[in-house]
Amino acid sequence: MAQQLLMPKATAVWLVDNTALSFEQIATFCKLHPLEVKAIADGESAQGIKGLDPIGTGQLSRDEIARAEGNPNHKLKLSEPKVRVPDSKRKGPRYTPVSKRQDRPNAILWLVRNHPELKDAQISRLVGTTKSTIEQIRERTHWNSTNLTAMDPVTLGLCTQIDLDLEVERASKGRPLPTAAELGATLEASRETEKLPFSYEREEEKEIDADAVFSKLKALKSTRQDEDEDDNY
Repeated sequence: MAQQLLMPKATAVWLVDNTALSFEQIATFCKLHPLEVKAIADGESAQGIKGLDPIGTGQLSRDEIARAEGNPNHKLKLSEPKVRVPDSKRKGPRYTPVSKRQDRPNAILWLVRNHPELKDAQISRLVGTTKSTIEQIRERTHWNSTNLTAMDPVTLGLCTQIDLDLEVERASKGRPLPTAAELGATLEASRETEKLPFSYEREEEKEIDADAVFSKLKALKSTRQDEDEDDNY
């Protein structure tokens, strides 16, 4: 487990008030910007923050501070902790509260239907189940298959949306893109629809005869004139 400084800003306040270290040394040790350390020294920042003594917390020794005060180029180093806490590594499936265990089959059914790319191990990590249960739900051999209803595990509180998105992203890596047949595409590609001959004409345009149109217009005009003359008599 990587050693980390406790309360960096509070430690910087104490170092500014109680040592002759440079702003750069304090900034490097506390992982702050030198201008931020200068603002602390000027009273423009960290007002109301009580300084934390790194010697009392066992993170610095007096000899280390004295060594850094005598050499501006010396970088402060954290003291070795007296007790090391091992990293906690979770093994096995995620723990699921008793009150929510009855919802796991519904969540598994939802994951199987909506994310078939997920492996059994990933589903097991998400909802805290066994591979045998996942296999039974996939094959519809689960004892309660007829009563199962697919439900989002995030809505059920069995996992977070971040965990689900992370597992889906991992499962999707390296997968080939779906083909048009898999997507059920029915539209033709644009390169096919654009291959039209230059002599292409609409059927309506082929059937239009200009002479016939003008002759009909003349006939209509003469008919109207005859009707007007009859009305004048």
